[in-house]
Amino acid sequence: MYHTYLTILLPAIISFIITIIATKFVMSYFYEAGIVGEDHNKEKPKILPSSGGVAVAFGLITGILTYTFGGSFIYKPILDIEKLLATALGIMLIVFVGFIDDLNVKQRRVKATGMLDRKKGLKQWQKPLLTVLGALPLMAINAGVAYVHIPLLGLVDFGIIYPLLIIPLAVIFVSNAFNLLGGFDGLQPGMAIVASLGLLTYSIFYGTGTGLLLSSLLLATLLAYLPFNMYKAKIISGDSFTYGIGAALVSIMIMGNAEFFGLIIFIPWIIEFFLHLARKFDVTDLGIRQKDGTLKAPYGKKIYSLTHLMMNIKPMKEYEVTAYLVAFEAVFVALALALKFAGLL
Repeated sequence: MYHTYLTILLPAIISFIITIIATKFVMSYFYEAGIVGEDHNKEKPKILPSSGGVAVAFGLITGILTYTFGGSFIYKPILDIEKLLATALGIMLIVFVGFIDDLNVKQRRVKATGMLDRKKGLKQWQKPLLTVLGALPLMAINAGVAYVHIPLLGLVDFGIIYPLLIIPLAVIFVSNAFNLLGGFDGLQPGMAIVASLGLLTYSIFYGTGTGLLLSSLLLATLLAYLPFNMYKAKIISGDSFTYGIGAALVSIMIMGNAEFFGLIIFIPWIIEFFLHLARKFDVTDLGIRQKDGTLKAPYGKKIYSLTHLMMNIKPMKEYEVTAYLVAFEAVFVALALALKFAGLL
């Protein structure tokens, strides 16, 4: 047991350190390269380096490779190296898709999703089509366990349907749904930290060693990145972050046998998906800044995002919207853990 936790702790520490170094490098390099975005919720929109997800992915992959290096030269690996490398490849492929989306920066504002922005990005139909690339490595190694515990039904054997249908659909949905909720400093990494902490807790008590390692690495990288994206942010996460973190979360759910636990903690993003669907995804999550610094919902009382819901509860500043939504995610993590501890999940 000591050996197991030590070989997980060291890669997590290295991931934390590498993420900090990579984020600082990306902030400088991407700004000079013109890979930028607008921070819209401030009094005056500010141009910031974008695609911070590249740094987070670099830290996460470094942690995975640290474990595989140790397993090859220092100690006998307890975890399946093949599965870890397939997971790393899948995450990197989806991060690459997000990075392509971040690269399409215009000199002037153009019509984007529900607003005017400098970043045009990929077309809506291209995103799910390209993110299926991230599922291919997991499908190729027949990742996860086809036996899934479904509440009230018990263990259900999905057989060949699991790797060939359930995995790609899960990767496409989770990575794209996670991308829908954002636009506020600290929101995406903050909610992801709570979700990864929930998956880490699940992995410690009920999951697999692979789920434990991946959730530890993800939590470490997010904690390292958060200070750079908190209010007032120094870097914009970009689609490389949202797609990559979505891919990492769904990989942990699959590799850690935490499908239904993951389904519950992902409910906020499921809600966000259907809210966006009501307007055919032509939605902005951002608010309309008022003189006192609070934000007004862009569509009045009509709710097309959880951010709109928060801004309709009371006048909120940007960091308050983030805090409320992070707390909202914490409720579902607590619910999932309570159901699991009670034996109902």
